[in-house]
Amino acid sequence: MPCFIAKDQLSGASTPIEICLLSADQYTAWHAQQSPSHQRWADHHGFKAKPGQSVMVPGEDGSVAAVWVGVDPERSPLWTLVSLPAKLPEGPYRLSNDSLQHWPEHLQPLAYVGFGLACYSFDRYKDQKCPAAQLVLPESAATEVEALVQASHLARDIVNTPTNDMGPEALSDTAKAMAQDHGADFCVILGDELAQSFPAIHAVGRASVHPPRLITMKWGREDAPSLALVGKGVVFDSGGLSIKPAAGMAVMKKDLGGAAHVLALAQVIMTLKLDINLRVYIPAVENAIAGNAYRPSDIINTRKGTTVEVGNTDAEGRLVLADALTLASEEGAERIIDFATLTGAARVALGEDLPPIYGRDLKATREIQDVSFELDDPVWSMPLFEGYRSLIQPTYADLSNTGGTPMGGSITAALFLDHFVEPGIDWYHLDIYAWNLTDRPGRPIGGEAQGLRAMWAWLKSQYTD
Repeated sequence: MPCFIAKDQLSGASTPIEICLLSADQYTAWHAQQSPSHQRWADHHGFKAKPGQSVMVPGEDGSVAAVWVGVDPERSPLWTLVSLPAKLPEGPYRLSNDSLQHWPEHLQPLAYVGFGLACYSFDRYKDQKCPAAQLVLPESAATEVEALVQASHLARDIVNTPTNDMGPEALSDTAKAMAQDHGADFCVILGDELAQSFPAIHAVGRASVHPPRLITMKWGREDAPSLALVGKGVVFDSGGLSIKPAAGMAVMKKDLGGAAHVLALAQVIMTLKLDINLRVYIPAVENAIAGNAYRPSDIINTRKGTTVEVGNTDAEGRLVLADALTLASEEGAERIIDFATLTGAARVALGEDLPPIYGRDLKATREIQDVSFELDDPVWSMPLFEGYRSLIQPTYADLSNTGGTPMGGSITAALFLDHFVEPGIDWYHLDIYAWNLTDRPGRPIGGEAQGLRAMWAWLKSQYTD
């Protein structure tokens, strides 16, 4: 990637500039060891190695000779370097030999991941200044760091692309290109072909001039442990006949965030060759308005045979996921993970940066939560509370796509999905936001990957010795 460079790619004349990471409690001893000119430079800039402080040190010719950065060893290294790419002049840089010793060895690569996240720029429609600094990657971490950064950039790109260029067909083309790159099998079921076998997907997507489709990929050994990834691919959500207000539609290009996450995670799995039988399922639809749009109070069928009363056409994501989860179950998945920008209730409960994770194995969801906080990619374990299941059981159909109360909406949505996953399957559901509301170093406004690194780390622990 442009933001990284390997040692063997350095030209003879390119000596990387050293980046030194210092904690405040190291500062006094470190300051005493510096030359008088460097001591004065640190004092002049008020550098005390406080977290977030950084200073570029000039050499005799006025160019940057070194970079000092203050860190907090009690916090994750992920965001340690994120302010640097936008500040540093063009050229190669490297971390000093002892810079990462503030953290346990398994967390040290996060500093490089953070640098890569901060180099992201979405420039498809407008020229953007891209950081020109390059960080030397250690060989031991290079492959995984680059895979994680590329996957995060991919998820951001898909979410940031407006629907006129990332409709169901373009999303399908993106998945097809990935399948070709990794030797995966690819299939798409399109338009009216869905009506009989995937009636819920068809019902939600039929009002759009862009036909709905179910995208599938298969990769890996047939006799390896089976993992299915299912992603909500609503390329734009008007709310349907239960139309959203204009402000609510403003960022609804991001409603394919689940699909973006599933493709990003699949790319990591295939790039790093996790030994599994991987299946990917993406129902790709536009929730539009037309004379043939599905209506509130309609009762629609699903692939499972369960009838669903439509309480609100703006609760469309769980409908398209229902058919995809049913197919994943039928095709023998031992474990299913779905990602979906599913409910506003999750944002009310936990905000934009902390997606809930639901699972049938509560011990495992709490384990994933612990991993996620250690990696600074947080998710929060939430219960599939059986006491709320009655809230989605209406009078005239098997299920309702909305609860009988506005309270607990993320839980009732998860319980709805749970119905379509066969018993005995190890299932997890992430109700993500996939968006940054504000600009922060390393986290620009717009599309965002959430829970991606955490789920990869947990899956790696599950499928490798």
